[in-house]
Amino acid sequence: MKTTAFSVVAVMLIAAAAAGGYWYGTKAGPIPAVSTTPAQGQASGKGTGGTPNGAAVAVEVAKVTMQPMAQAITAVGSLRSDESITVRPEVAGRISEILFKEGQRVSKGATLIRLDPAVNQAEVQQSRANLKLAQSKYDRAVDLAKSNFVSGQARDEAENNLRVAEAGLQLAEARLAKMEIKAPFSGVIGLRVVSVGDYVKEGADVVNLESIDPLKVDFRVPEMYLKQVKVGQSLQVQLDAVTGKTFEGSVFAVNPLFDAAGRSIVIRAIVRNTDTSLRPGMFARVRLITRDDQNALVIPEQAIVPQGDEQFVFRVADGRANRVKIEVGQRRDGNVQVLKGLTANDTVVTAGQLKIRDGATVTVAAARPSASNAAAATPAAPNTPAETALMPSPISPAKAENMAVPVPK
Repeated sequence: MKTTAFSVVAVMLIAAAAAGGYWYGTKAGPIPAVSTTPAQGQASGKGTGGTPNGAAVAVEVAKVTMQPMAQAITAVGSLRSDESITVRPEVAGRISEILFKEGQRVSKGATLIRLDPAVNQAEVQQSRANLKLAQSKYDRAVDLAKSNFVSGQARDEAENNLRVAEAGLQLAEARLAKMEIKAPFSGVIGLRVVSVGDYVKEGADVVNLESIDPLKVDFRVPEMYLKQVKVGQSLQVQLDAVTGKTFEGSVFAVNPLFDAAGRSIVIRAIVRNTDTSLRPGMFARVRLITRDDQNALVIPEQAIVPQGDEQFVFRVADGRANRVKIEVGQRRDGNVQVLKGLTANDTVVTAGQLKIRDGATVTVAAARPSASNAAAATPAAPNTPAETALMPSPISPAKAENMAVPVPK
């Protein structure tokens, strides 16, 4: 019984759908065919100038500008003191005075540490007495030699004793002078490791002395840049510990010996440090300027069309785009330096290169004022006649209402 009922309902639905389709076909009428206009026929043919119908292609362009662009090599290095020593005594002795404060500036020749000089002072007095006696003997021998009371050998021996006494006094005075340790150059004193009363031996570490204005910067660059590195080139130094500040410097020495481990060139530069904000041992980021071109030709990067190892651009002149081979330099901030192939005030295509070929007719859709403003928006191109012919005509509300398919009850 249930199977019969389902069969009857299915037959009724099929009949209703057939009736609705018949009604729609008779009332709405056939859909009009889309007419083919001459513009459509022209679109199907082949034209010249880069598009199928021969129409000009809308492209975006930019002027070739002249901007300062320095060629630079980036590297990392370390700061070093201009002069750096560890103060050590040349003779053994007990420290009697420490004449500096840790971390203070000292001048060249200032006494830093004084050892106990008692023994050395006594040696100086003894040497002076020996010298005085030797001088008297020599003077007496000279007088006697004039009267032939002593031989010439005796006079020579007296003279020799005098010279030995003089040397002995100089030696004693030199030892006494070494009891005072003086600064060999001006700088900042470090942290001492001794105290008053300590007995120090020859060569024992006492304190470090650093000259930090100016500072040296040691860094390495790959050996491929050997021909670009020269003494006197300027550089910029930035440090993670001193953010937001750049320090200027210059190269003053290039090591003739390469680093065999990394096949790199060891370069030393000098940086001013008048405010002593930089300290030896800091990590430095170095930007070495190898060439400072103040009038570099610059274009946006998107204007370049690479092909293998070569670079091309489309130069726009008299409404046509001509493909030109160029040589590029360094890239920076979305711009690229042109070394050869273009001149100042040339115009190049920055968008739409895929739609054109060499010699194609183009129109400027959006001119970009300069290479630095290479991201200008592109306005929508108007519809072509062929596109307008292919679009169906709008349907009136009344006709749309007649085309509605009623739902069978």
